[in-house]
Amino acid sequence: MLIPAYNEVAAIGRTVLALLALPQVKRVLVIDDGSDDGTAAAAAAAGAQVLRLGRNRGKGGAILCGVPLTTAPCIALIDADLGDTAAELARLIGPLQSGKAAMSIASFPEGRRHGGFGLVKKLAAWSIHRCTGRWMEEPLSGQRLLRRELLQKLSFPPRGFGLEAALTLDLLQQGWPVVEVATAMAHRERGREAASFLHRGRQGAALIRELWLRRRRFLERTGGAADRGRS
Repeated sequence: MLIPAYNEVAAIGRTVLALLALPQVKRVLVIDDGSDDGTAAAAAAAGAQVLRLGRNRGKGGAILCGVPLTTAPCIALIDADLGDTAAELARLIGPLQSGKAAMSIASFPEGRRHGGFGLVKKLAAWSIHRCTGRWMEEPLSGQRLLRRELLQKLSFPPRGFGLEAALTLDLLQQGWPVVEVATAMAHRERGREAASFLHRGRQGAALIRELWLRRRRFLERTGGAADRGRS
């Protein structure tokens, strides 16, 4: 269980407690990505093991720092701000146990508030479809359960917020089964203030980097599946 966290002192404790209450979860590793608040202390107090990074490496870099410290055959990637709804991770386990999926992705409830215009999400969904023939409802979802070795099959080391789209695109093109699973997960929704638009800008820049590295695939369009893969 890997949780990249940057200045998430308000939610990280409840997220860790919710995950540790699941019988399938044996260990939670929080990667404190250079936080300057009490994130690390709150995570440790809730029962997580904590890896503190000396500087901010971005989401993708933080997760790659944590992977070598894990030995479980399946790894969950979870956002730090899910709070109590992190317990919905249990819904992602079935498809991997049954062999239906090598990676399951949480989709969020319909009707939740959106602060932005969805441009980054639409670009990610279109790009994955263009390269694989598969439409994803939640191409940027950070809540995933996958076989550990698949994190080593990324074509390029991801940076920042490009991790999720890179994982989906690479694994689908390699022919791995990927499903989306409906959950009741909820996290902090961003609005239309300057900080939120800055966050979306970083997310978009990271996505564009991953797409640029894989630009030849837009012409080749190999692998993937046309089904929606929803559970």
